[in-house]
Amino acid sequence: MEQVPTVDLRNPGQTGLDDLDAACRDHGFFLLVGHGLDALIEETWAATRDFFAAPEALKAGIRRTEEQPLGYYDRELTKRRRDCKEVFDYMEPDGPIGTSRNRWPDCLPGFRETQSAFFGAFSKLAAETLALVHSALGVDPAVAATHAGSAMTSTVRLNHYPTADPVPPRERDGLPGLGEVALGHHTDPGVLTLLLQDQTGGLQAHSRDDGWIDVPPAPGTIVVNLADSLQVWSNDRYRAAVHRVTPMQDEARYSIPYFYNPPLDAVIAPIDGIDGTPRYRPFTWREFIQARIDDNFTDLGEADTQASHFRVA
Repeated sequence: MEQVPTVDLRNPGQTGLDDLDAACRDHGFFLLVGHGLDALIEETWAATRDFFAAPEALKAGIRRTEEQPLGYYDRELTKRRRDCKEVFDYMEPDGPIGTSRNRWPDCLPGFRETQSAFFGAFSKLAAETLALVHSALGVDPAVAATHAGSAMTSTVRLNHYPTADPVPPRERDGLPGLGEVALGHHTDPGVLTLLLQDQTGGLQAHSRDDGWIDVPPAPGTIVVNLADSLQVWSNDRYRAAVHRVTPMQDEARYSIPYFYNPPLDAVIAPIDGIDGTPRYRPFTWREFIQARIDDNFTDLGEADTQASHFRVA
């Protein structure tokens, strides 16, 4: 088996499910083909590059604040160190939360329409991918139906990793220093993440067996990584992917993650019958994601909130 296996969504077969299972136990990553979204993906790449190439004034006009967590940002923290990247975040464009909170850039024709189409297609794909993971985990379909994600709480992020600090020198006073890597090691809090990455490289996963391994770019594939809520559902049988991005040396990197999250008031707890005694106490998605948002916005003087904070002693 390849360290990061490739699974065909339309025809995974038992071998594909076995490889997926082994990868999810070790590092939480696999590659997905058979999605049929190549044309839409190319349009989304073009819109992403147009956004980050836009004038600074356009991006500054939709800068994220503590009260407004969506929009543009260039000084996010991971493990209390500043990431070398700039981002744009949005939620379901026509959903009840996204409609009131999303902030769209002016003067970028077709940008919002492309992102809306992307969000809808990847919401459907995320549900299909989760069904594949539940199948590999051996979850009864009736139980799997009660452990689903929600488009309404999910988010998309456009990432640009430049070769130098994205914050202008005049604005760096008082900010935490850049980390040793472009994006510090972390896990995603939701169910799973669907990630588009360009051909630059730099994404790494932490394997239990081999330490840091590369998640290589492969044309036509979508990267899938498991997140904290799924690790809890699986009672630690599957691993939330610990990952990072190495510094960009010669050229910038772009990526687009779709974060598939649980419903807002979902209670996250191990699925009955998986690997014996539950290793986590129940907690709500609402309290967990709010703590992660607070961590990412400012240095609270303590480590990021993790699923391990809810582990049974």
